[in-house]
Amino acid sequence: MNTHSLKHLQELEAESIFVLRELAAQFERPALLFSGGKDSIVVSHLARKAFHPAKIPFPLLHIDTGHNFPETLGYRDWWVNEVLGAKLLVRSVQDTIDQGRVTEEKGINSSRNVLQTTTLLDAIEELKLDCAIGGARRDEEKARAKERFFSHRDDFGQWDPKNQRPELWNIFNGRKNMGEHFRVFPISNWTEMDVWQYILHENIPLPKIYFSHKRLVIERDGVLLYKSEFLVTKPNEIAEERIIRFRTIGDMTCTGAVESTASTLEEIIREVAASRTTERGTRADDKRSDAAMEDRKKAGYF
Repeated sequence: MNTHSLKHLQELEAESIFVLRELAAQFERPALLFSGGKDSIVVSHLARKAFHPAKIPFPLLHIDTGHNFPETLGYRDWWVNEVLGAKLLVRSVQDTIDQGRVTEEKGINSSRNVLQTTTLLDAIEELKLDCAIGGARRDEEKARAKERFFSHRDDFGQWDPKNQRPELWNIFNGRKNMGEHFRVFPISNWTEMDVWQYILHENIPLPKIYFSHKRLVIERDGVLLYKSEFLVTKPNEIAEERIIRFRTIGDMTCTGAVESTASTLEEIIREVAASRTTERGTRADDKRSDAAMEDRKKAGYF
């Protein structure tokens, strides 16, 4: 990695650590939203560096849909308990369904992705969180490009992109009324390439599904979906084994794979550099409408 790339990564790291320290100073009950994906892994790694030699001063919160990849859950427990030594809180979408708070989707394109919003908002209210830290980046999707570092949410947990505070000179305004909270995104200015280069530079271990492997998949609307027990298939959809990897990790029912032989970080970086599609181009949940992500965010989504 050349000197220019290292300097660029060091600047991004310093900015993110500044944001993490700033939120720790301004908020009383923050939590880091952890999915086991590369972005939340990087944010948790940055949090460890930001507060070293002390432990991370806030818990990690995982909203478990029940449709997560087993590899992700195994990694989550190992990373949080063995590497970070942090506190992990888990809230389940299945519990929200059992309580009658949401209704399970039915049909071919059913997913629990949208249902996470209610579980998340319930957890924020239960734990009295005033700040939820996320790994969203502005380059991911046009709705996320509108986000500030400190993103205000009203007392219903909703996001109004036209009612956000200016952040001139990196001065962050975390003032809020009772019942409101903030979502804070320390790696907002990072790109997918920045994340992969940082992971390589810092030698951060990742779940194995980010690397090339054989898996049964079905192709639907140009997206390769893992043939899991939760995926409802059409009669004409046939599962076949392909060599794939995942660029982004979410639910098994809506996270698409890409055909790839990249088995090392260096190979992944070369592949990402040559790619002409975004990582969220493989997410079936983002294809429901042109404004699918923005609609979910306005309702309280991550």
